[in-house]
Amino acid sequence: MPEGHLVHRHADEQQAALSGRVVHASGPQGRFDARPYDGRTLTAVEALGKHLLYHFENAPAIHVHLGMRGIFLRYDGPAREPRRGTRLRLAADDVAFDLIAPIQCEAYSPREVAALRASLGPDPLRADASRDEAVRRLTAFGGPVGAAVLDQKVWSGIGNAWRAELLFLVGLHPAAKGVGAEGAGRLWDTAATYLALGRDAGQVVSDPERPDERWVYRREHCRRCGAPVLTWELASRTAYACPVDQPGKG
Repeated sequence: MPEGHLVHRHADEQQAALSGRVVHASGPQGRFDARPYDGRTLTAVEALGKHLLYHFENAPAIHVHLGMRGIFLRYDGPAREPRRGTRLRLAADDVAFDLIAPIQCEAYSPREVAALRASLGPDPLRADASRDEAVRRLTAFGGPVGAAVLDQKVWSGIGNAWRAELLFLVGLHPAAKGVGAEGAGRLWDTAATYLALGRDAGQVVSDPERPDERWVYRREHCRRCGAPVLTWELASRTAYACPVDQPGKG
């Protein structure tokens, strides 16, 4: 599933290309009625964790969640026919974006947009995210920190790859409980820094000097010390930890 860094990358790209412009909207697949949006001005494209919101003049927002298989394709102009299965096309004269295989693509009323915002924790890539609130939510979580960071009500936008790498970077074991304010703050600051690198690069970046490498995620041995990486299931996903660099469970 695309994690928050890629969702923000999509939002930034589409915001730059389409915001403030009259767009041509269509639903080639037939599963989304795009007629209420065709010929309207797209005012903003917004990322909220793993969610996208498209805001239009005088129309409901469009909510998109890519899920496991959702992708965007970009074309230089709308002349090219959309691929089979395109749920939504948004196009201007010089660019078109096709949305394929999202888990959700639906009109959202202002009330539904407000409910979505209320359901999500702070997003490390949003300028309006509160560090204090992020620390409060993480320290208030009763379970393991590795479960907390995947809970979108605690922090939004982080998935399994980022969980593994961020916890390694700050030396926290995924099974640790009772992470204090200092540890939560370090983890938040690290998330904000590295997710921004990932957004700009279009991939998880946990080592800027070797951006294609990971420390523990899907590795048999820790890239820093060589110790065998521990794996187990935590919050329905495979957790990864180095027993040397992330000692103890709290």
